[in-house]
Amino acid sequence: MANRWQLPDLGFGVGLRTVHYAHILANHPKVDWFEILSENYLDTGGRPAYVLDQIAERYPIVMHGVSLSVGSSDPVDFAYLTKLKELARRTRAHWISDHLCWTGVSGLNTHDLLPMPYTEESLAHVVERVRVISDFLERPLFLENPSTYLEFADSNLRECDFLAALCERSDCGLLLDVNNVYVSSFNHGFDPFDSIDALPTDRTVQIHLAGHSHQGTHILDTHSDVVIDAVWKLYRHATQRMGNVATLLEWDESIPSFETVHAEALKAREWRTAPAARLRHAS
Repeated sequence: MANRWQLPDLGFGVGLRTVHYAHILANHPKVDWFEILSENYLDTGGRPAYVLDQIAERYPIVMHGVSLSVGSSDPVDFAYLTKLKELARRTRAHWISDHLCWTGVSGLNTHDLLPMPYTEESLAHVVERVRVISDFLERPLFLENPSTYLEFADSNLRECDFLAALCERSDCGLLLDVNNVYVSSFNHGFDPFDSIDALPTDRTVQIHLAGHSHQGTHILDTHSDVVIDAVWKLYRHATQRMGNVATLLEWDESIPSFETVHAEALKAREWRTAPAARLRHAS
């Protein structure tokens, strides 16, 4: 099932993390692709830039950011976008993504992905900003559904319906974080399968998978463990509906060896291709 932009299924990738630099440069592991955190390379040189250049020569690269603040009321930061555009050129990035959120106001950055109010007013606001950003970058923008822990009392749209309308009206695409759907569904009490079914099938170019921390009353999106079976099953449902989509494993706390992270990412191949009865990890 092709996406609207005919962007490729890159296969099964992992997030590029500094603790794995030496291993990657020395061993050239057979990884399909890497996702970089854009902000780690925008204002730095030296070893990070050198390592990125070496990896970009050998592997496909995708850029993923945390500072676009697409939902903010602050003006669009064109200085930031200029750096983003140059980094994409330098790494020959297949696409650029960020999150459906805001990160601060009045020039102050909270360094957190803050939830959006899901209303027609905020939808119109984000649609216009996505159009401006995409025009400047000269490429489509892809937005991820973040994990959320609080909701706005005046929200009158489901997150999935907000995302679907945003894609249609702004011509943006989706980075579907399946773990985030699961985390938010537990925290807010909605059906994660219904949420994925409401998303447009031709707009998703990438999927994120990760582990999380279950606190009993709520779940925290910590990227600190293996993917649980419930998230794998949700991933399988998403790929059965949307087709094969570039899939990435995130691991950001208590990061184990590169081999362990890559092995976790490769589980996705089995989950999206093997008959359900043969899945070793299914419970």
